[in-house]
Amino acid sequence: MLIIIILSIIILDQITKYIALSYSYRLPLEIWQGAFAINLVRNSGGSFGLLKKYPLFFLLMTIAAICIISVYLYKRRERLPLIFRISLSMVLGGASGNLIDRIRYGYVVDFLDFKVWPVFNVADSCITIGITILACGMIFNKKMEGH
Repeated sequence: MLIIIILSIIILDQITKYIALSYSYRLPLEIWQGAFAINLVRNSGGSFGLLKKYPLFFLLMTIAAICIISVYLYKRRERLPLIFRISLSMVLGGASGNLIDRIRYGYVVDFLDFKVWPVFNVADSCITIGITILACGMIFNKKMEGH
């Protein structure tokens, strides 16, 4: 099941990025005036476009994160609650989608523009949702706290 989650995120992420790149000549495209647009951004930095001068750093950090999460999921798969396995799979799928971009293009393709937030993509959304679920689970799951 976790492999299906990871692969689904990677496939959805790459398809949506392919569409954004294929129609880049038509962008930006206002969907909801002043609130949401499809707007292509080539992000060579990290979150919010920070540290754009260090793309190799983000490439290596992404590879390290994918390796650490993969090993952790594999070794602890039987002991982790399902919600934690799912959330880590979401982070892994999102990180993998962005890694494909970094290797393929030298930058991450972002295109979802909510105007009040930096432009992002499906992979970024899955990473954020996965980390949020993981954090909430750690806060509210007494079993993980040893109680």
